[in-house]
Amino acid sequence: MVEARKMIAVATPTEIDRSLAELHDGAKRWLTLTASAKADLLERLRESTYAEAPAWAAAAAEAKGVTGTPLAGEEWISGPWALLYALNRYIRSLREIARDGVPAIAPNRVRTRPSGQTVVDVFPDGVYDRLLLNGVRAEVWMQPGVTPATLRETMAVWYREPNPQPRVALVLGAGNIASIPPLDVLYELLAKGAVCILKMNPVNEYLGPIFERALAPLVEAGFLRFAYGGPEVGKALCAHPLVDQIHITGSDKTHDRIVFGDGPEMEERKQRNDPVLKKPITSELGNVSPTIVVPGPWSDADFRFQAEQIVTQKMHNGGFNCIASQVLILPRDWDGTPRLLAQIEAVLAELRDRPAYYPGAAQRCARLAEEGVEIKRFGANGDGYTPRTLVVVDAESASPNFEIEAFASLLTATTIPGDTSTYLRDAVAFANDRLWGTLGGNVVVHPATMRAYARELDAAIEAMRFGCVAVNAWTGVGFLLTEATWGAFPGHTLDDVRSGIGVVHNRFFFDRAQKSVVYAPFAPFPRSLFGYGATLLPKPPWFVTNKTADRTAQALIEFEMRPSLGRAMRIALLAMQG
Repeated sequence: MVEARKMIAVATPTEIDRSLAELHDGAKRWLTLTASAKADLLERLRESTYAEAPAWAAAAAEAKGVTGTPLAGEEWISGPWALLYALNRYIRSLREIARDGVPAIAPNRVRTRPSGQTVVDVFPDGVYDRLLLNGVRAEVWMQPGVTPATLRETMAVWYREPNPQPRVALVLGAGNIASIPPLDVLYELLAKGAVCILKMNPVNEYLGPIFERALAPLVEAGFLRFAYGGPEVGKALCAHPLVDQIHITGSDKTHDRIVFGDGPEMEERKQRNDPVLKKPITSELGNVSPTIVVPGPWSDADFRFQAEQIVTQKMHNGGFNCIASQVLILPRDWDGTPRLLAQIEAVLAELRDRPAYYPGAAQRCARLAEEGVEIKRFGANGDGYTPRTLVVVDAESASPNFEIEAFASLLTATTIPGDTSTYLRDAVAFANDRLWGTLGGNVVVHPATMRAYARELDAAIEAMRFGCVAVNAWTGVGFLLTEATWGAFPGHTLDDVRSGIGVVHNRFFFDRAQKSVVYAPFAPFPRSLFGYGATLLPKPPWFVTNKTADRTAQALIEFEMRPSLGRAMRIALLAMQG
């Protein structure tokens, strides 16, 4: 893999000029393609992505040190499977736009909350959804002012522009989750009508040649080009006159350097909101993500399963996720809190060591671990590894753990007092007001507690200012479901960008979404049949403790490419062994 990285040449100014000139011509042709023709192009993209799936997953697994282990399933699912899943949903949307002008939503899937806010049930959206992810559902909440009567006007807006102009977008790719760069490209193309130059992140630029083959139909048609290199290449692309708009997945600090300049005057420009960048920029920039645990009548099996889920929220992809759980908020007055922490420690101790492949992980982990009044470390430390770290921090402290994204294998736990109603209200306020960012937040709550405190839980979900809220799930599921929107809670500005501006994914092309809410079963099948809601979802394949994750993930690829009942049953059988 090291040799493959060395072979990738840094883009020269001449190559950048040529690529952008070709894209400028391609942008005019993109405007002339009908929605049906775009869908046909995506059909070809499915084939080329499927052909590259084994090489893609293998390269990423090797680079992250998980080859030959169940953890390699992460690279299948968050890599080629995520792209194939999105392609299938976008193809459906484009066929519906060709027929009706907007993606199709049945009237009975649109409702209004007591507050007047419009909500659309977006998942499940078919028989196979209900079979493979039984018990998982997702809804998209619209911004205030959108009504069921006006919802259609806020969907697929670009397709109804009276005189759309050709546009070239620069996509600054993420270095962690492999599907993010191509998914961001698809959204620029399909939702915003812009052809793209994708600048690969140096951390995972080894995937570039694979992406060039997987996305070859877009490249050959003149709708996509690639660029490689470090910050200087990115800076040149941002400033290029043929780039009309920019999308970045990364850090808020990189965003601010792009928008306000990277010189000594950057902070001063930011304070007076005087950007040097005069182009539109959208962004997804991370989060200090909370997981709020609600007290309830948990069994021993519940403590173990939810410990595995919380550790998954932290340790998926080694902790290098913008949506990784960072602050575990626990009820101080619940006797289950020490039991849950003990189970989390047990799961952390059992996990396989994996390299800390993302730059700066050891330093970030060590710095934030210093804040703990209690510190527990598990696994290898040094020589390319950082320990899986659990620290306990006082909620009343001014800890940087509440302000700085760890982006490493460190989980912070804190406790908040109060009875269930008071705790839930105060935990949400803590997540909203004390934790940096608005990308996503998780809630873990027993079904009996959900019933007993239905009004309080509903109010808590409504109050959470996050672009994705997951109840008994990880917000990473919201990332994977193309039906949902993915991005920060709306309202950020260039000079206070936090988790970013705008959304991606979103196969219905909602233009005024506020947040997505994802629900999943509290207990896995078959335990779910006994008082938990009778759902059929076993331990999900994205759990870091899943023993068949790699095989299940490959079966998911085959199903997404050629759906059938037989392939669905194979997935179910593998999942039951996880």
